[in-house]
Amino acid sequence: MSVSPSNLERAAARNLVTNYLRVKPGENVIVEAWTHTLSMSSAIVDEVRQVGASAFLAYEDDDAWWRAVERKQAKLLGGLSDPEWAALKAADVFVQFWGPEDSARVEKTPEKTLDKWATGWVDRWYKMARSTGLRGGRMDVGWVTETRARQWAVSKERWMNGVLGACLADPKEMARSGQRLARVFSGTKKVRITHHNGTDLEMALAGGPPKVYDGYPHPKDKAYGGGDMLANFPEGRLRIPLDARTAEGRIVSNHRSYDETWYPWQTFSGGTFEFSDGKLTSFSFEEGEAAFAKRYAQRKPGKDRPGLLSIGLNPKIRNVPYREPMERGCVQLVVGANAYQTTGSKSPNDTGSVVLAGSEISVDGTPVIRAGRIL
Repeated sequence: MSVSPSNLERAAARNLVTNYLRVKPGENVIVEAWTHTLSMSSAIVDEVRQVGASAFLAYEDDDAWWRAVERKQAKLLGGLSDPEWAALKAADVFVQFWGPEDSARVEKTPEKTLDKWATGWVDRWYKMARSTGLRGGRMDVGWVTETRARQWAVSKERWMNGVLGACLADPKEMARSGQRLARVFSGTKKVRITHHNGTDLEMALAGGPPKVYDGYPHPKDKAYGGGDMLANFPEGRLRIPLDARTAEGRIVSNHRSYDETWYPWQTFSGGTFEFSDGKLTSFSFEEGEAAFAKRYAQRKPGKDRPGLLSIGLNPKIRNVPYREPMERGCVQLVVGANAYQTTGSKSPNDTGSVVLAGSEISVDGTPVIRAGRIL
């Protein structure tokens, strides 16, 4: 089936290939596509060839994939073939699109089945990328599906345009602002978040180094392990570990947050977290409260502790579903876990989060973000 990428897809692909992945003439690039991502996949392949590199397009058909799942062959789907491993070993760059398209069916698939499909190859891939320097990235356009757009009551076209537009951000600029903020948020300092919506929350940093997600792959940097070795497109965040013993006040969200246990589906909006003496003492949501309460009840000790603070760095994001925390100056507070850092809360998994745009954030009394603008 022939596809013709849009002008926006071509512009986003050009920026990703030349500025994020920094593909050079003579390099080998593998693009892993699904049925619903062929248009953007085609744009990536075209831009790879424009810079004088070689492109190999690997295609996964949705219908064939689901038939294998029905035959209980999910484990087979999670193990790459010998020719695929040989191709990856010879590649310089790897671009992965999320799939399959039927996200509603994915949500109904048992988690153990999904685990067999999604995690059977990743550890070996990470080890190989660390060894060879393979630069990888995951494309968020694969999340943009009809079923998920209906579930979240958003325009699929607006969502897609928002994701592609966010891929036009300058990674150098995000790296610079992220590194500047990382220096400010290093050490055992006090942080205060305020907003005219009633937010006034004081917390403390754990002292561990913040991590900048600027869109560049970091295969050789050991500060980025596991899934962090593949960049996300779009990207733009600073993740900061929090002192699990310190939190006082409240934070009120004005953006959606999501259950990220598996593929994003459940949403939470209108959320409020109340803290006292370092613990989450109450929570409420205008949407999704029952689902959050059920999840919270199932979590292990540490579920009520502050874990991670994320600050958005991407100036091109504005209310893009599932990527709201990347909006420049936006803050996300994750409670109950710190899966992305080596210090801070030691709870084994995320309880959940709230997301706030347009706030003022100060560190040891000095404002560093005002009305969502990085100072």
